[in-house]
Amino acid sequence: MIKKVQIAQAGSAREARILIAKHKPNLLFLDISTPNEDGFELLSSIENKNFAVIFITAHNQFAYKALKAGPIDHIEKPMDIEDLQAAVAKINIEDRGARNVDYNLIKNILNEYKKESKSDTIAVPTLNGYEIIKAEDIIHLEAEESYTKIFLADGTKCVSSMTIARYEKVLDTNTFFRVHKSHIINIRHHLKEFNRHDGNIAIMDTGEVIPIARRKLSGFIKAIKTF
Repeated sequence: MIKKVQIAQAGSAREARILIAKHKPNLLFLDISTPNEDGFELLSSIENKNFAVIFITAHNQFAYKALKAGPIDHIEKPMDIEDLQAAVAKINIEDRGARNVDYNLIKNILNEYKKESKSDTIAVPTLNGYEIIKAEDIIHLEAEESYTKIFLADGTKCVSSMTIARYEKVLDTNTFFRVHKSHIINIRHHLKEFNRHDGNIAIMDTGEVIPIARRKLSGFIKAIKTF
């Protein structure tokens, strides 16, 4: 049986506050760029945010896509019905418990990403929040069940809560290539050698050896020939 759903629409942040207080919604669709006041300022002004949030944005940068791996989601303009359905399906709107989402942190991440976009900085969702990393500092990514290990040029690594399949979709294909079901490598900045004689392997400038799947071989060769 389809449950009765009540929908309220606001044309401004002020009107939204009134409607939120009146209806106590389960789910809020929020345009980040609301008139006179952005969506984050609206959220910050609401003390008890016992509702899920789906942001509506005109942006498709990595940082926004990365939000999908966290406790919130977003839909890009113009809206697509499949994206809308997927975003709603992700959220259990029956759960009215407290939602521990740091919207100020998310706003700072997105603002930082905008400032650093020229240097190809990405926001990586981790187990504890988000980490800002320059794409050129990433050596390679390795799948670990539903998580992804990201190996960095300084010898450190971080574990991301986003799957390697999603990374394949959002990373710059001119810089990164998925050579194996478990591996994405930085072919632009850190690929040192491609060796066909030892079983089709990529050797990174750190000495790490990454296997190249046979079905990925032709695409990989084509990608590195563009440099």
